[in-house]
Amino acid sequence: MVKELLQQVRVIDPVSETDQILDVLIVDGYIQATAPEISDVNGDVVIKNCRGLFLGHGLFDLYSHSGEPGFESRETLVSLLQAASAGGFTRISVLPDTFPVVDNPAIVAQLQKSPQLLNSPTPHIQVWGAMTLNLAGKQLTEFADLVTSGVVGFTDSKPWENLAIVRRVLEYMQPFGKPVAFSPCDRQLAANGVMREGGEALRIGLPSVPVSAETTAIASLLELVAEVRTPVHIMRVSTARSVELIAKAKEEGLPVTASTTWMHLILDTRNVKSYHTALHLEPPLGNTNDVMALRSGLKTGVIDAIAIDHIGYTYEEKVQAFAESPPGAIGLELALPLLWQNLVATEEFTALELWRVLSDQPAACLQQQLTPIQAGEKAELTLFDPEKTWIVNRKNLYTLSNNSPWFGQEIKGRVIQTWC
Repeated sequence: MVKELLQQVRVIDPVSETDQILDVLIVDGYIQATAPEISDVNGDVVIKNCRGLFLGHGLFDLYSHSGEPGFESRETLVSLLQAASAGGFTRISVLPDTFPVVDNPAIVAQLQKSPQLLNSPTPHIQVWGAMTLNLAGKQLTEFADLVTSGVVGFTDSKPWENLAIVRRVLEYMQPFGKPVAFSPCDRQLAANGVMREGGEALRIGLPSVPVSAETTAIASLLELVAEVRTPVHIMRVSTARSVELIAKAKEEGLPVTASTTWMHLILDTRNVKSYHTALHLEPPLGNTNDVMALRSGLKTGVIDAIAIDHIGYTYEEKVQAFAESPPGAIGLELALPLLWQNLVATEEFTALELWRVLSDQPAACLQQQLTPIQAGEKAELTLFDPEKTWIVNRKNLYTLSNNSPWFGQEIKGRVIQTWC
């Protein structure tokens, strides 16, 4: 029997809307007691002084990429799960863009077996199923077979090219009641752009992507949702105008949820002047007003959740000219500390507000519900020290990839322990 007593830890619980300092007793993976002070503990117990530390639900990632199967040099399932645990995530949802694509039950089963690769408890892995065969956007997958295999929802995790296919997906998905997620971008408007249109793009000299590349796609999707009424999740929201469109859709009662990614909340186009290829993202980083609108949207509930969208690339893949490099960055081990320092330490967000959009709200987007942090519940928890400093380097990372603008730098805030 393993007993752990966390003394005087600050418990952040968005489910019960509480933020208080408590003692928490965890026994064999279950919360046995929470109280202002726990002293009568029988048997051997590991006592941890947790003053200054924060305890909350395990973080929940809406979507990230697995290198395995197909691109194990970027990321294996083992390294992905270890990185997730080190970053405080106890549930992680894997996108279908593996090789082969997650468009049949066999690949789902292969991914779901991944926790067996590790001897210790691991984050719960959930799998998104592809909407179309090989993510080609032409022929729909067998939705019923994938639902039976246990997918968490459906997405092609990339912009669509044919609105007729989008409409068919919405129609066919209605009986299954699974989340359906879309990544909005008009490829013709985006063209070969790699940076958000504006003054910074002109100064830096990179091909730009207009705001309308995202907003026209969202507007089209919302029109289809209004007609078909199938609930959808809008991924990777990155512009202020997109926030306005989603706010209006929610006011009109459309069944829509939305998420933005963590880097779009703390960086903007001014950071791209370094030409660091880890800042080549899709969608591109927004302008300052986009960042402010996304933060405001999270606080008001227009944007439901923060996603990590972690994707690893090899050194050779990312060491290219900015515009030629593949878009994406790692983030599972970095998101919580950097979001905390940029949003909570600056008092723009409360600890409860940030924890909600990293745990409870992402779960709700996938039709899942977390339980309060109380006696009798499973200990699916994350213990976080916002003051601990560490260097982002190979020694301190579980992910196999280095594609982060913070690689080699010292950052503040680190997860001390997760209970999966």
